[in-house]
Amino acid sequence: MPLPGRPATLRARTWAVLRGRPRTWIAIAATLALLLPLGWMWQSSLLPDSYDVAEMGYVDWGGGPVDGHHGMGHGTPVEELVADPDRPPDVRETLTVHVDDDRYTVNGTSPGPTLEATVGDLVEVTLVNDNVDDGITLHWHGVDVPNAEDGVAGVTQDAVLAGEEHVYRFVAEDAGTFWYHSHQVSHEQVRRGLLGALVIHPEVPDPEVQEQLVVLHRYAQGATLNGEEGTTTVDAQPGQAVRLRVVNTDNGLSSLWVTGAPYQVLAVDGRDVNQPGDVTGAKYGVPAGGRVDLGLVVPEGGVRVDFGSSTALVLGEDPTGGEAPRAPRESVDLLTYGEPAEIGFDPDDPDRHFDYRIGKRPGFLDGRPGMWWSVNGHLFPDIPMYMVSEGDVVVFEIDNGSGDNHPMHLHGHHAVVLSRDGVPASGSPWWVDSLEVKDGETYEIAFVADNPGIWMDHCHNLVHAAEGLVAHLMYTGVESSFRVGGDQGNQPE
Repeated sequence: MPLPGRPATLRARTWAVLRGRPRTWIAIAATLALLLPLGWMWQSSLLPDSYDVAEMGYVDWGGGPVDGHHGMGHGTPVEELVADPDRPPDVRETLTVHVDDDRYTVNGTSPGPTLEATVGDLVEVTLVNDNVDDGITLHWHGVDVPNAEDGVAGVTQDAVLAGEEHVYRFVAEDAGTFWYHSHQVSHEQVRRGLLGALVIHPEVPDPEVQEQLVVLHRYAQGATLNGEEGTTTVDAQPGQAVRLRVVNTDNGLSSLWVTGAPYQVLAVDGRDVNQPGDVTGAKYGVPAGGRVDLGLVVPEGGVRVDFGSSTALVLGEDPTGGEAPRAPRESVDLLTYGEPAEIGFDPDDPDRHFDYRIGKRPGFLDGRPGMWWSVNGHLFPDIPMYMVSEGDVVVFEIDNGSGDNHPMHLHGHHAVVLSRDGVPASGSPWWVDSLEVKDGETYEIAFVADNPGIWMDHCHNLVHAAEGLVAHLMYTGVESSFRVGGDQGNQPE
């Protein structure tokens, strides 16, 4: 048995030793000074099993009027922001998603079937989940649909689980080239093929113009054009006018160039370019998620369009004889391309002005240590909720100091580029929903807040979004209807 008084004696001796060793105390204090903040940072980064995106992060009013009430129980529920429920559809489609090994298919193919509509049509699409255990959704990329039709799991709907179905309805208001893809575990499901094109035709199409669609996607085996590797050849007669609709479904910028004929940039992200000029000897960069419509006339010797030295499209004959040409050094600059025109609102005195500063810093993301993307110096989920009211003129300044390029995508709206690195836009109005912001660049963009809801504003390199490069735009008078996580396993990125 211990001798009486021995514990007290040991404590006294230990205290005497520590008093005689100030370096030990300093080391203990330094360790606590390091571990306690790290522990707090780790704890605060952990995401709950289920959460409302409207209650995450902090509110940014952009210098405009403050409405202290937003989120759950404070306005029109997101689920009520739908197209006219009594109107019968003009276009009705069913899309069934199946996963097998490493590939998702839509109605048995990837890319999925191209959906086509005419301006003014009400489109109704039934999404059927055949066997995807994680659940699925469809986001109509670039189409300014009502908020409840936007297809973002946990924000505008619940994920559609295996054996379930979900109906989307929206009016095809604008002619253009668009696409659809999953917004449930999107960084995996899109990469593995859950995607397809959507083309909205004008009410009176030009019968003299041949249309050709190009969907670019990189699967595990490599780059493809409409699901095919290498060079695709289509029939086209000399003198034939062609509208080439290009969709970039990958995570990075895709460069294209034309050999054998000049071309025009007719439309960007579903918006027409005003008075486009002829382009020769210059390439064009399509951001991740972005689209471009090119116009060209097939010459006697044919024309070839190369896409990032990986795939190519030949119209008629191949003017290169099969030899892949090098990409031009010069690029089309949409800041100066085309001719100015009215944009329909005055961005010089906006109602809201927001900063979206993209960086990268060490920290924790849901408990995981690492170097993560930041928004205005904050890591997800401590990111801004940009608040607007319907009718506001909104200006965003997007500054990228992160060390990487980011194709930024705002859901539910098209914005016009005002300037890049302080240089004002001087060409055609450059409307975008997917904007490539290179490292070191600063863009000013503007739009009118005319589509109430809660909208994602994120990098469309979907891996970056999954690593925290995502924020949201929220309207006053709107409340959440869905939660990330939960029984449906909603996981938008």
